[in-house]
Amino acid sequence: MLRIDLNCDMGESFGVWQMGNDFEILNYVTSVNLACGFHAGDPATMHKTVEAAFAKEVAVGAHPGLPDLQGFGRRTMALEPREAYDIVLYQVGALAGFAHALGGKLSHVKAHGALYNMAAKDFSLSEAIAQAVRDIDRGLILFGLAGSETIRAAQSVGLRAAAEVFADRTYQDDGSLTPRSRSDALIGDSEAAVNQVKRMVMEGIVRSTSGKDVRVQADTLCIHGDQPAALGFVKRIRAELEREGVTIAALK
Repeated sequence: MLRIDLNCDMGESFGVWQMGNDFEILNYVTSVNLACGFHAGDPATMHKTVEAAFAKEVAVGAHPGLPDLQGFGRRTMALEPREAYDIVLYQVGALAGFAHALGGKLSHVKAHGALYNMAAKDFSLSEAIAQAVRDIDRGLILFGLAGSETIRAAQSVGLRAAAEVFADRTYQDDGSLTPRSRSDALIGDSEAAVNQVKRMVMEGIVRSTSGKDVRVQADTLCIHGDQPAALGFVKRIRAELEREGVTIAALK
């Protein structure tokens, strides 16, 4: 039986500034990755988003990023492994505190933006992230780009890893995501995005920008909550997958 977790990055509002349609999207996803204050989010947003996710019985994960509010954590930054360990420990620990206070616990961790992409190609950076996650809770699942160094690093420190694929991002021949600096990084056509998702989930294959078929493992599928059409897109993705007999469920 085909099965996949449907995750969404959210909790990215800050102060009076609001991003995304988080509370509606919670009705259609099975897990969420919540910003922890470095690239986006703040304590009040963290609190109310964890609370809302628990109420919907959606799995909650931490989404630690680089300390870069102005750049939304999408700008690369020189970072030593020890620094990566510290910022991940700090952010995941903060969100875990809210989860504990609300009577629940975190299920997973997924690095954000530039930190995610840097770690995908850098084993030492991924290992530092994985060690921080392990030192908080060995039961947490580490999400990482399918086929990346993050998956290997998680396994090397004894963590369970979940291979992640993306609905609205294009891929390179090596299985990496196309850099956002390129004009073809995002898939703007919802039909093309749906077709990409179906092929990744049902066949384990994604077509790169050069036309090459690349093998991918799809344990969890990411929907970006900051996209303007995110709510309609997640509704359609879920309906299309369920129509194909795919079970949508959080990772256990």
